[in-house]
Amino acid sequence: MKNLQTRALEIHKTLLHVFGEPIWRNPLPAIDELVSTILSQNTNDVNRDRAFEALRAKFPTWEAVRDAREKDVVDAIKPAGLANQKGPRIQKVLHEITKERGSLNLDFLADLPLEEARAWLTKFNGVGPKTAAIVLCFSLGIPAFPVDTHVYRVSGRLGLRPEKMTIEQAHPHLESVFPPETYYAAHLNIIRLGREVCNARKPLCPHCPVKHLCDFKEKTKQRLVNS
Repeated sequence: MKNLQTRALEIHKTLLHVFGEPIWRNPLPAIDELVSTILSQNTNDVNRDRAFEALRAKFPTWEAVRDAREKDVVDAIKPAGLANQKGPRIQKVLHEITKERGSLNLDFLADLPLEEARAWLTKFNGVGPKTAAIVLCFSLGIPAFPVDTHVYRVSGRLGLRPEKMTIEQAHPHLESVFPPETYYAAHLNIIRLGREVCNARKPLCPHCPVKHLCDFKEKTKQRLVNS
């Protein structure tokens, strides 16, 4: 059995060969990415983007969002779902950042060590490890590995993490397994694998480009033997 680092790197290289070098989108400023990622919680990318664009169209600045009536923010972000939760959450985070930093600029995080930057972001209610990692990785170029539901599921099936590890624990674990320079591409390509091939209910194992590196089939066989 190959060690985890060797297996992770081989999976990464294989997915690069099959899917190519992924580009998510043009990088957003960190505060924009923070709001966008809060909007993305429990919804899809299309609805997230619709809500984000509606919010930016209605309010000229993030300060205006922060100081707006709660109802106006909630109405603007309804396409993202759970607007009654996300609206107040976004405004509270914007208020707290302003109170601590004096402005809504998060560029200072790029000068902090990863764990310090992650801890600073996750102290705000509604900003979990995934949200923080997305802001750090995609906006600030800090090597953090975001773990969403697709990455969590696929990494478990591939044997890249312990089966009972929580999604919160998977963030630092996968950062120790993948080389930092691969985080961006590996994260995006694993998500693509999860969406297109390694589905939650009916994974298309015969079509999987990394099935030769996967533990899922062997675990399934073992369950059948034991049943």
